Amino acid sequence: MERQKRIALINDITGFGRCAIAVMAPIISAMKIQAITIPTAILSAHTQFPVFYFDDYTSKMSDYIQTYKDLNIEFDAIATGFLGSKEQVDIVIDFIKRFKNASSFVLVDPVMGDHGKLYSTYTPEMCAKMKELVQYADLMTPNLTELVTLVDQPYPEKLPSFDELNAMCALLSHQGPRHIVVTGIPFNDKQILNFIYNQGEDYQIVMVDRIGQDRCGTGDVISAVIAGHYLNGHSFYESVQKATSFASKCIAYCEETNVPRHYGLAFEQYLYELGEDRK
Repeated sequence: MERQKRIALINDITGFGRCAIAVMAPIISAMKIQAITIPTAILSAHTQFPVFYFDDYTSKMSDYIQTYKDLNIEFDAIATGFLGSKEQVDIVIDFIKRFKNASSFVLVDPVMGDHGKLYSTYTPEMCAKMKELVQYADLMTPNLTELVTLVDQPYPEKLPSFDELNAMCALLSHQGPRHIVVTGIPFNDKQILNFIYNQGEDYQIVMVDRIGQDRCGTGDVISAVIAGHYLNGHSFYESVQKATSFASKCIAYCEETNVPRHYGLAFEQYLYELGEDRK
């Protein structure tokens, strides 16, 4: 009997707020894939709450990972999220070198910033470090801010054309990833554009309705569904469709039930829909 598939999730663990591993692990599990976690930090609530506990896990990560090395655990995919320091990037690169094989893939969600602004931890040195990680990615899920940063271009004053997006994705693809989706681009007042680049193919787009305001953890939900759906044998385009549709449904439910934005996506309501995912 075939071994159950496994994904290594490298991200922080946040107790309240529905983000990072707290959403990725149950989503991956619902897709009948074993989720194995590598924490980068432990938080009681994410940083948009007025108070929270934070424990940087950098100094513990190598010892934590050593167990997986000693047990010779095999992974079918590796998915990375927010990384807070260059030391963490180095640890992740070492993990990929040790555990990636010819039949597995790496999904990198760069989580560097949004709306034209980088997070405070993303100094020029840290941005350069993230470019090192990009070299090991097969799939990437940057937003527009992260895309332009990784290809050394200014944030555009207006919506780039599809050809301009395609050219930037080609530049990023030359660094490593063969599949890229630029997520969450405001297309107009009613639609959000997700721009898909597949190396050697024409670009594709997935449009979704613009529902409410931005919500914490949306990127983590989308990257988890993409990773799981892709591992379960679907194309990258189908995986983006599945992920954006699932996220939109969760957001619509949150709007209908007045879930605060910083409480994340109430994905629990629709996990059952991911249960019959494998081809």
